Amino acid sequence: MTGRPDARREVPRTVKFHAPEIVFGLGSLQEAAHAAARLGAARPMLVTDGGLIEAGWVDEFLDCLRECGLTATVWQDLTPNPKDHEIADGYERYRENGCDVLVALGGGSVIDATKGIAVLASNGGHILDYEGVDRATAPIPPLVMIPTTSGTGADVSQFCIVTDTRRGTKITIIGRSLVPDVTVIDPRLLTTMPEWLNAATGLDALTHGIEAFVSLAHNPLTDHHALRAVGMVTDNLPHTIDDPLGMDARTAMAQASLEAGLAFTNAILGAAHAMSHQVGGLLDLPHGVINGILLPHVIRFNASADAEPFVDIARSLGLDEHRGTPEEAALAVADRVQRLAREVGVPTGLGALGVREEDLDRLARFALRDACMSTNPRTASHQQMVELYRAAL
Repeated sequence: MTGRPDARREVPRTVKFHAPEIVFGLGSLQEAAHAAARLGAARPMLVTDGGLIEAGWVDEFLDCLRECGLTATVWQDLTPNPKDHEIADGYERYRENGCDVLVALGGGSVIDATKGIAVLASNGGHILDYEGVDRATAPIPPLVMIPTTSGTGADVSQFCIVTDTRRGTKITIIGRSLVPDVTVIDPRLLTTMPEWLNAATGLDALTHGIEAFVSLAHNPLTDHHALRAVGMVTDNLPHTIDDPLGMDARTAMAQASLEAGLAFTNAILGAAHAMSHQVGGLLDLPHGVINGILLPHVIRFNASADAEPFVDIARSLGLDEHRGTPEEAALAVADRVQRLAREVGVPTGLGALGVREEDLDRLARFALRDACMSTNPRTASHQQMVELYRAAL
C-alpha cells in the first residue's frame, strides 16, 4: 500500500472506516431492487430527476422493482444543489404515501435530497436544524443508492449537502447514519450524463482524492483509496468525453468515484470544498466545476506550509517532479490539475461563473465556518481566504 513518506510517519492510532454494502458491475441495476426488498421495503420511495426518467433508467428500475413485487412512489421535484424547501416537499410526499425504504437513482443532488428526506422522516423539524456533525440522532430509514454520475461519492459518504436558500449558502450535515445501507454502481448509467456534468463530477472525484490524502484526518486505509482515485480520474476522464459510450473508461471512472468517496467520507476534505460550497450556494452552480477552478490554488496554498504529501500524489500522476523537492512536486500537481480542468472545458476563473470582487468577503466568512475547513492541513485567516478567492477569480 502506498503511504506517506517516512518523514511523515505517524504514531499508530485506532481508525474507523465507514462503508456501505457495495455492488459494482455492468448490469447490476436490478440488484438495487433486491436490496430494497431485503431491507424490508413494502412502500419504497424512489427519488430521481426528469433527465433520468427521459433517459429510460427509471422505467428500467421500476420494472426491476415490480419483479420483486414492489411498486414505488416516484418523486422528482428537485433541482441541482437541493434546496431546503425541496427536501421538505420530498419528506411530505414520503409521509403522505406511508413510505419506508428510500432509493435514490441519480447524481449527488438526488442522493443528498434522499438523505435529507431520511433525516426528516425520523428526526422531524427542518433540515437546516441538522447542520454540523451527528445532529440527527434518531435512526433513519434504510437507504439504497444508485449513482448516475462519476464523482460525487455521495452514494458511499456520511455527508449531506443542502442549500440554505435564505442565507444563500450550502450547509453540511455529517453523520454515520447517513452512510447508505447499499450502493449499487452500474457503469451503464453514466453514459447518459451531459458532457458538462461528466466533467464536473469527474473533477469533484479528483478533488475528493487529493483533499482526502492531505487531510488532517487521513489514515492508511483512506490513503490507498485516495491515491488510486487521483490516478484513475486523471487517466480516464478525458476518454469519457472523447468516447462517451466507451465502457472501459466509464467503468474506471465509476471505480474512481467510489474510491474517492470511500476516502473522503472517512478522511473528510479541505479548503477547496469549504470554498466551493459557498460559491455553489450563492450562485447555484455545479459543484465540481467550482472545485476544478479552486483546487490548484488550494494545493499551492497548502503546499506552502507542508508540501510533503504531494510527493506521493505526484507519483500517482506519473509526474517526474516527484523525484525533486516536495515543493516542486506540489506545484507540478497543481499545474496538472489545472491542465486537466482546462482540457475538459472548465472556465479559467470564478469570474467567468459570475463571482464578483464584492462577493469575496462574504464567501470567505462562510467558508471559514464550513465543516471541511476543520481537516484542511493549513489553517487560514479571513484575509488569506479572501486572497485565495481573489487568486481564483
